[in-house]
Amino acid sequence: MAQPLIGDSGNLSILAGAQAGISEEDARILRGLRAGIEEAYEELISRYEQPIYGMVYRLLGNQSDACDVVQEVFLKVFRSVGAFREQSSLRTWIYRIAVNEVHNHRRWFIRHCRLEVSLENEREEQPNSLEYAADRSRSPYEQAMNNEAKTIIERALTRINPVFRTAVVLRDIQNLSYEEIAEILQVSLGTVKSRILRGREALRRELTQRPEGGLAQAMA
Repeated sequence: MAQPLIGDSGNLSILAGAQAGISEEDARILRGLRAGIEEAYEELISRYEQPIYGMVYRLLGNQSDACDVVQEVFLKVFRSVGAFREQSSLRTWIYRIAVNEVHNHRRWFIRHCRLEVSLENEREEQPNSLEYAADRSRSPYEQAMNNEAKTIIERALTRINPVFRTAVVLRDIQNLSYEEIAEILQVSLGTVKSRILRGREALRRELTQRPEGGLAQAMA
């Protein structure tokens, strides 16, 4: 049965105060959104629609589903902007909504299509020293030398645990900081590092066990 992509409420304490409010630029956009100014909506879409779509598509692996989820994400952003408490950046808030919507969509899909999704092979363990290991290795995405290799990696991404896939996509494709990812997923920094490390290892195993053309460039 699918597990939530966010959680670890017991680790929220270390996140308190991680963000000291929003930037002046975020504040300007928010004022416009709350005032119903059309240009503010256009600016928000222009700035965030493509990166949010890219993340959602890589997490779901389906273009049609990704379009539907992204539409729902921005509807929720527009409806909820008045309730946004500005304790994190606007970007972090939008990404958190998007990750939640991906999880909700996946859960709906499992329930209504009666698909069984097992995460047993990559089940997350309790926090240990691995969570705090230094990140000295290059990610598979950094190692990809051409578009063909990136396509191979994206296919492999769809075959790893969604919990780890989310962390890898946020870090290695969306280029978010560890602190931002912790804020988005509502977990500790240690858990973020653990998920990224485990996700990268799972991705490497997929690339090794299912060799395809272009693999040499991806793993070189």
